[in-house]
Amino acid sequence: MFKNHPKGLLGAALSNMGERFGYYIMNAVLLLFLISKFGLSEETGSMIYSFFYAGIYVLSLVGGLIADRLRNYKGAIQTGLIIMATGYVALSIPILATSQNHVWLLTFTCFALFLIAFGNGLFKGNLQAIVGQMYDNLEHEAAQKGEEELKKAKAKRDPGFQIFYVFINIGGLIAPFVAPLLRSWWLGTKNLLYDAKLPELCHQYIKEGANMASDQLSNLQDLVVKVGGTVTPDLTDFSTSYLDVFNTGVHYSFIASVAAMVISLAIFLRYKRMFPNPVKTKKEVQNYTQEEKIQMAKEIRQRIYALFAVLGIAVFFWFSFHQNGTSLSLFARDFVVTSKIPPEVWQAINPFFVIALTPIIIWFLSYLRRRGKEPSTPQKIAIGMGIAALAFAFMLVISRMNGYPSGTEFREMSDTVSEGMKEGVWVLFVLYFFLTVAELFISPLGLSFVSKVAPKNLLGLCQGLWLAATAVGNGLLWIGPFMYNNYPIWKCWAVFTGLCALSMIVMLGMVKWLERVTK
Repeated sequence: MFKNHPKGLLGAALSNMGERFGYYIMNAVLLLFLISKFGLSEETGSMIYSFFYAGIYVLSLVGGLIADRLRNYKGAIQTGLIIMATGYVALSIPILATSQNHVWLLTFTCFALFLIAFGNGLFKGNLQAIVGQMYDNLEHEAAQKGEEELKKAKAKRDPGFQIFYVFINIGGLIAPFVAPLLRSWWLGTKNLLYDAKLPELCHQYIKEGANMASDQLSNLQDLVVKVGGTVTPDLTDFSTSYLDVFNTGVHYSFIASVAAMVISLAIFLRYKRMFPNPVKTKKEVQNYTQEEKIQMAKEIRQRIYALFAVLGIAVFFWFSFHQNGTSLSLFARDFVVTSKIPPEVWQAINPFFVIALTPIIIWFLSYLRRRGKEPSTPQKIAIGMGIAALAFAFMLVISRMNGYPSGTEFREMSDTVSEGMKEGVWVLFVLYFFLTVAELFISPLGLSFVSKVAPKNLLGLCQGLWLAATAVGNGLLWIGPFMYNNYPIWKCWAVFTGLCALSMIVMLGMVKWLERVTK
């Protein structure tokens, strides 16, 4: 897999895999944790989740600026891992949320999330910049051997970033199982079972008590028996106790994220000497004629314009794709028969498909390359947007056929009615198959595109811009749960279908220009 690729690629991929493993342990349960810990509404929890997710990528822009300014990419990466570990340590402290400490505890939790986001900002984009520099160096060495060798070296960049991306998803595949397992283990030590619906009802009972609606009280009582509790006239003590045990199990799972950061740091230090140092280049501009200077400035402007054009497309993709942590996660919980499997675990389907499909896609594109028919990187990104549109169109059709109402209306139905309307898990497999193929045509190849067009003295900044575009998309994630809970859910999927399809059309319209810029 790593044959003829830069020697440092394996170390960078392994270090990224460790960090992503720790991150996805936390991310798999974050939304549901915020709701169960603090009794937040899904809309409020989704908004915090969206701002956190956006902050990760916005702060990657800051991290890139810092590394570019200091010319110390490796130091920024090391510092980022340490700051992230500190944030996970803060999250792992099990403190029971009560009406007395609600404000400061939620503030403390958000501060821990900020530390994780800031550390990630120092880590993520700068590691990608180092990978881009590896291929810059590879192409520079190949150019000295002739045009044919240079052509071969340039063909390595896209597959290289796809390999790098696979290792991200190895961590992402394992991580969603960790938090639910630790949470269920801790519940088991207290002779209790897991149920995704129970925390919301426990919070409601604590607030309303005997004034709770009769059908909801009946559901609560049924679930109390189901998880191993005892129904009493006053369920306040049980509700408080269950929430404490439930959330403490999640807190303990964040300790695994701390361990992952330590492992990632150890790997990075082990391979550190193999990594290049992307630095600002000093051009001897006095040797150029005025015409040459004008031409060089024009080329740089064109590259920056091309970068921002692709960033605009990336915003809509990530806004749609990262619904896997919000509205699609809620769909898995509400509308799919997953009674024996925690809803967080279904997020592992995406990284599983990334790992399984990447070798196939690399082989297929290599096959096309040998025959001179490989799509350009901009064409691949346009194809990815079209496939993403198909994924949400599939959800639209399923939801219309089944006559699904809004998420709020569905949860208010009796269990007898709602259980009969649920779909099988095959829906999630089909959905994530299409979304993953789309991701593989956009995310790693987007990173590759950025590394091609970025001016050499702004590698960290430009990778940060790619991640900042992701941040803009993530900052809009709360819109998905809002539509999901307030309108028939097919309308929610229709919006994402339209956005992805429109982005594909716009991208196809820019292909020729983008291909000229990246030659």
